Amino acid sequence: MASPGKKAFALRLDPALHEALERCAAADFRSVNAQVEVLLREALSRRGLKVDVSEPARRGRPPTATEDTEDEA
Repeated sequence: MASPGKKAFALRLDPALHEALERCAAADFRSVNAQVEVLLREALSRRGLKVDVSEPARRGRPPTATEDTEDEA
């Protein structure tokens, strides 16, 4: 399942290319998906296309009602 706000699509890759992506991602402590995003942004940047980075999804459980009121005090 895709992360909220992310576009999911199938991508067919040559197995050798996928293996190279896995090695590159592991060296940078990223998932293959995150590595592909980084490489695509770098390639677009070299072509003069600026792509804004979306606001990252909030992680963890949402605050409870009592936590909300404590923060205001």
